[in-house]
Amino acid sequence: MDILLIILAIICIIVGIAGCILPGLPGPPLSYLGLLLLEWSNYADYSTTLLLVLGGLVLFITIADYVFPIYMTKKFGGTKWGTWGATLGLIGGLFFGLLGTIIGPFIGALLCELIGGAKSGHAFKSATGSLVGFLLGTGGKLIISGIVTFYFLQGIWIYFTS
Repeated sequence: MDILLIILAIICIIVGIAGCILPGLPGPPLSYLGLLLLEWSNYADYSTTLLLVLGGLVLFITIADYVFPIYMTKKFGGTKWGTWGATLGLIGGLFFGLLGTIIGPFIGALLCELIGGAKSGHAFKSATGSLVGFLLGTGGKLIISGIVTFYFLQGIWIYFTS
């Protein structure tokens, strides 16, 4: 049973890291699941505190990843038009893969700001906020999945070297 758990854990870790960049895959939650699978095997023994802290970080970044583009659009001076545009662009961009999820919110915010009557410079600034938000979310996911992966590898290392 331990062999099956570790194989599934390794798959979750790899797919979790890929999911930080690829749309439609919940990267950090999959990485965390890999860590839990390793915990449930005889290969690692993590503290409850560590698992709770990492679980909280995973939950935070998973939610924040959806909020960052909208929040940063507002922070960069976007109006409700830009916020709605970024949201619609994100949803529409999901159908076009990685590139769509990067530029979808940007284009959506830009177009909706222009439709709402904003001048092109203001609309571009608002759309840039959406892009910055996306990059923050992706970076955050990579960092959290990297931390989870570090503890995963550390658990395996300790098992095989002791």
